[in-house]
Amino acid sequence: MYRLTGSLVATVALGLIASGCTGFAYISKTYVSLTPQVVTIGCKDPYEVYDQRRVRKMLIVSNALRETTGCGIDDAFAGGDPALTRVKRFREAARTYLNETGREDCRVRGETVFTDLQTEFTYTCAAPIESRDAKVQTLPGRSNRVGL
Repeated sequence: MYRLTGSLVATVALGLIASGCTGFAYISKTYVSLTPQVVTIGCKDPYEVYDQRRVRKMLIVSNALRETTGCGIDDAFAGGDPALTRVKRFREAARTYLNETGREDCRVRGETVFTDLQTEFTYTCAAPIESRDAKVQTLPGRSNRVGL
């Protein structure tokens, strides 16, 4: 009986890890204290950006409604799948965000897809990391958070 219980616990733990609980814990720890900024792409679809400038990582967040009724709706009506353009749209949002915050020289170096609605991008810049009290260019925020 003990082996079965231990096996069950291991199976549940692996399931939780695979289902993104680890991703949720990481996102919460890394981004929860940040105020989201909003960047728009294409047909004015907004994406929330949580930018950890000191470690040069950003989390791009969309929401389910936007994913099914936003710019991707054209793909759905054309018999396509908006999910097929998701990677491109998230990358475009990351690049647009860097450009609009005066960091055109920065380059996206990696990405981690946590869910269909959350992707983290790492980036590098030629300029040094700003001090904590430096004034930096920001974009408008959002009063109602999409949610992590």
